[in-house]
Amino acid sequence: MATLTEEERKLEEQRASKSLWQLAWKRLRKNTGAMIGLVIIVLLVVVALLAPVIRPVDPTLQVLEYAVKPSFFKGNLLLKRNISRPDEPIQVPIQSYTIAGDSVRYVDFIGNQLIVPKSELAGSSKNEWHTTPTYFLGTDQFGRDMLSRLMYGANISLRVAIVSQLIALAIGVILGALAGFFRGWVDDVIMWFVNVVWSFPTILLAIALSVVLGKGLFPTFIAIGLSSWVDIARIVRGQFFSLREQEYVEATRALGYGVNRTIFRHMLPNAFGPIIILATAGFASAIIAEASLSFLGLGVQPPTPSWGQMINDGRGYIAGAKWGMTLYPSIAIALAVFGFNLLGDGLRDALDPKRTER
Repeated sequence: MATLTEEERKLEEQRASKSLWQLAWKRLRKNTGAMIGLVIIVLLVVVALLAPVIRPVDPTLQVLEYAVKPSFFKGNLLLKRNISRPDEPIQVPIQSYTIAGDSVRYVDFIGNQLIVPKSELAGSSKNEWHTTPTYFLGTDQFGRDMLSRLMYGANISLRVAIVSQLIALAIGVILGALAGFFRGWVDDVIMWFVNVVWSFPTILLAIALSVVLGKGLFPTFIAIGLSSWVDIARIVRGQFFSLREQEYVEATRALGYGVNRTIFRHMLPNAFGPIIILATAGFASAIIAEASLSFLGLGVQPPTPSWGQMINDGRGYIAGAKWGMTLYPSIAIALAVFGFNLLGDGLRDALDPKRTER
């Protein structure tokens, strides 16, 4: 029998000392696709979190004169004081302006020559009451900035994905763990319920729940979460079937540990790998489901930006070659789903216990 060299022995000791998560991260870093997916997701999260700071224009601000403008359209606006809402000045589209003493002469969007006192403008200098915003991705049918709405739409999509998946995980993990641990009639009852829910397509079930629960952000969380837990329950059940026969589970019984401790402190951590993979893939499914509900008018309601709602708003303009209103949110959805799917595939390979480390 060949003996290991000193260098080989040290490598074996280092490999044995690494935890499962350290090995998984090492494998994940070697997966180019997973790293691309991770970069996409990180950028998506950064944009979603910083949207109120980095957005060029208020995403709900309507300038009807600038409706359906092309990419890189440059506006020209005077800002008037808003008595009812001091923090939201009235934006007046203009062609040009000149300062005449205590007043400002300007030519409005349709060519009328008007005068406004400086006291009615928002601010004391022209840098405060005059702005020339650039609409990098153009505007929608209400003159709202597409780029700003895409940024805020990322925030909505991620919030729906995270909250709905937490709901789905809570339901799926609990039911799957109970079915796999107790087996018998408990398993039969739970799997009957799982099969009933599984017989409905996920998106149709989400639509039905949205109709019952109502429209808005919170009902969307619930509708998608309640329609997305079935696969999680089935996978956790299968994991618990195999974990139930492990020696450490028998040891917990011999030591008199309760069911809750055995399931949640000893068995569930050993099933985290498949659960994390399912949750990552579930984020992509939740983003598509939220966009679908918003497209149908059942999800997030105007004026809150939503990618699905933006696609619905722009579909009527495709025939007139105004394709940006539909294309940009479609690309955003595709990139987000692509990123989560790439990361999910990478995690599946990284957490595969049968894979040998090289």
